[in-house]
Amino acid sequence: SRRLVNYSSIVTCCTQSGSPCPAVLRAPMSKSPPLVESRMSFQEPRYNPAIALRFRGYLPVVVDVETGGFDAHHDALLEIAAVLLHLDRDGRLSPGITLSRHVQPFEGANLDPKALEFNGIDPYHPFRQALPEGEALREIFAPIRQAVKQSGCKRAILVGHNAFFDLGFVNAAAARSGIKRNPFHPFSTFDTVSLAALAFGETVLARAVQSAGLAWDSSEAHSAVYDTERTAALFCDIVNRWQALAVERPWEAKKSQP
Repeated sequence: SRRLVNYSSIVTCCTQSGSPCPAVLRAPMSKSPPLVESRMSFQEPRYNPAIALRFRGYLPVVVDVETGGFDAHHDALLEIAAVLLHLDRDGRLSPGITLSRHVQPFEGANLDPKALEFNGIDPYHPFRQALPEGEALREIFAPIRQAVKQSGCKRAILVGHNAFFDLGFVNAAAARSGIKRNPFHPFSTFDTVSLAALAFGETVLARAVQSAGLAWDSSEAHSAVYDTERTAALFCDIVNRWQALAVERPWEAKKSQP
């Protein structure tokens, strides 16, 4: 079913002036809690450098985009969200901070009415507080590059459900914006479609999440933040299940190698 975004409900901060809170206005006024702002003071826990060994020097970052169509080079990027992941001492993954931005359609971008009906986005509604592509991506990329550095990884790798779609829009938007330091590997991804098919025999995100025993709210689906956080939970669940079942763990053997 279509996700209806209520832009008319303005949440105000508890201040004497009662002026709207920018952190809330950057988020769709849906049932979801206010989005975590990448502009906020980025106080992340120290990353476990073992994650660099676990994924061959790549830091998994879960990403979802909402768009004005299927063509990354001609259709608008409208929302982007990313979830950073943490690895604990026992080698278990868990979702960390969520980063998100609403994005202004680039000049000349195509907006397919069917796509907008599907995701429920009004691209030009003022309460979206959308940013130009380049500014939005730079605010998302900065904490990701910091996380890559702190974890001892060489690059981020995009995790997504049909990840080629998300990476295609991220790469196209970065190229249009002249961004040279894209933190993501240019073509490699971890795709939860394939992982969920292997683990649960499911390829649809909602069914895979539910098969993993995780919560799914269809009324929140097709929001970049919600889909990213559910995809992150699914990815962590699958990796952790394998971690628990694996008799041989070749990634751990790398710790003793010079």
